[in-house]
Amino acid sequence: MSGKVSIRSLDHIVLCVNDVPATIAFYRRVLGMEPREEKPGKWSLHFGSNKISLQDARASPSIAAATVVGSGNFCLLTDMPIAEFAIRLKDERVRIVAGPAERSGARGPILSVYFNDPDGNLVEVSNQL
Repeated sequence: MSGKVSIRSLDHIVLCVNDVPATIAFYRRVLGMEPREEKPGKWSLHFGSNKISLQDARASPSIAAATVVGSGNFCLLTDMPIAEFAIRLKDERVRIVAGPAERSGARGPILSVYFNDPDGNLVEVSNQL
């Protein structure tokens, strides 16, 4: 008989991308994430204690071969006021596709804006309310 499973937290997410350098540049410029080359040709983006791994769509198949470019949809939290973040997006010529609007987050209400990265992944950036 096995014990009860208790998931503690999210370790990382993976985005399948067409152009790793363009993705790195976008997330560094727009969201201030730190790129790291984990091993030759394998990149990830770091922020706080979190990581987004980048899967090059043109690389040889892996266990995540069925991952599709642009199918990501995730939410990030920021302490920067969303109105200020929306101005930053405009300054970076990133089109907001929705928001600011109140939504339901993992720990309660959030105020969010949505935009797409270069591969079409839907990125939500929010303030905890």
